[in-house]
Amino acid sequence: MEHVALQDFSYIGPDSEVANTDIGKFTSIASKVRINPGNHPWWRPTLHHFTYRPGKYGMEDLHQAGSDKDAEVFDWRAENRVTIGNDVWIGHGVIILPGVSVGDGAIIGAGSVVTKNVQSYTIVVGNPAKMLRSRFENPDTARKLESLCWWDWPEEKIRQYFPYFQQSAEAFLEAVEKRH
Repeated sequence: MEHVALQDFSYIGPDSEVANTDIGKFTSIASKVRINPGNHPWWRPTLHHFTYRPGKYGMEDLHQAGSDKDAEVFDWRAENRVTIGNDVWIGHGVIILPGVSVGDGAIIGAGSVVTKNVQSYTIVVGNPAKMLRSRFENPDTARKLESLCWWDWPEEKIRQYFPYFQQSAEAFLEAVEKRH
């Protein structure tokens, strides 16, 4: 992980590579996921790595300002951060390209390649990833969950509602409404 902000209770599975990414709370990232992978400098006469990491090829004397990294290539990657919301599930082997935002409660199916923003509480799949459907039949369910922001609750409140987290989203929301 390089330049990654990982919020409370979120995790990243093994063999994953994540760079220049902000990840919300309670997000589940499976193994072998790549988020914000670098691009090769396609506008140059060669795509090869030696043009921006000459030190790896015994060309230390070509370093720019004492660095073996070409700022043009790496600055672009840093400027195109990926943002992943809260309570997101990213399946095994997903690739999320630079600059993409993934909304709260979204699901990205295994093996998908995400090239565009993903709306909250939607399920996307494929290469390139496309919306399969909304997570919930009733759009009010997603709207209520998003406005509730349960992921910002203190741990004590999450513990109090734990049995309801194990039920349907609708039953959970009903329990929250009754207790308020």
